[in-house]
Amino acid sequence: MNQRASYARDSVIVSIVLVALFSTNTFAQDKLTLSDDSIIEYYLALPDGETTTGWPLAIFMGGGSGNKPISFEAYRFVGLELAARGWAVVVPVSPDNRSFRGSNVAKVRELIVDLQSRDDIRQGKTLLAGISNGGISALEIARQNPEDYLGIMAVPAIVRDNAQLDTLKGMPIYLRIGGEDQLGWAMQFDETVERLEDIGAELDAAILDGAPHMFGMDWDRLGPWLETISE
Repeated sequence: MNQRASYARDSVIVSIVLVALFSTNTFAQDKLTLSDDSIIEYYLALPDGETTTGWPLAIFMGGGSGNKPISFEAYRFVGLELAARGWAVVVPVSPDNRSFRGSNVAKVRELIVDLQSRDDIRQGKTLLAGISNGGISALEIARQNPEDYLGIMAVPAIVRDNAQLDTLKGMPIYLRIGGEDQLGWAMQFDETVERLEDIGAELDAAILDGAPHMFGMDWDRLGPWLETISE
């Protein structure tokens, strides 16, 4: 089977799985007024079942501008599956269509504090995750307060600068980049890996042969990594 046929098959499988997930996960769309009076909207998915200690929190950021359509797609195609694996998943919508970098980093941190005041979400360290610009945002957010995060799931992402990068020493990072990435990120894979290894990150990185910029998750490998950081 060629790569295109394989991805088409996988897309059909994902669509079938999503129908089941929508029926088994708690879905919510909400918003929070922040201390600077801006409003951040978000999608929330909780695992099915009861918890006495709260579910571990995962912040999952979409690519591009992080606007509402992009964020909802990230929620549907990855967030629901993460929730099915025992995570409270929140996909924030960028309030200014500028992803979650720069001044928006503080907005994510404020959102986390509010979410962890819920009885069904565990206090403590959070998983940061994202697609494309969302993955880059996850790397930037974690640099500022690395002690607050379980790990980083960057699918894909690249490291664009070394500012505060050494704060990620010891940080578990799951990095995947498509071998046929239309933005040329595959050509920056080696440099990104070298930068992260040089500062001592606990890196699990790979190129996905034949995959484009946006790709399905390899849950056979991602699943065990998530279990390791949540222990």
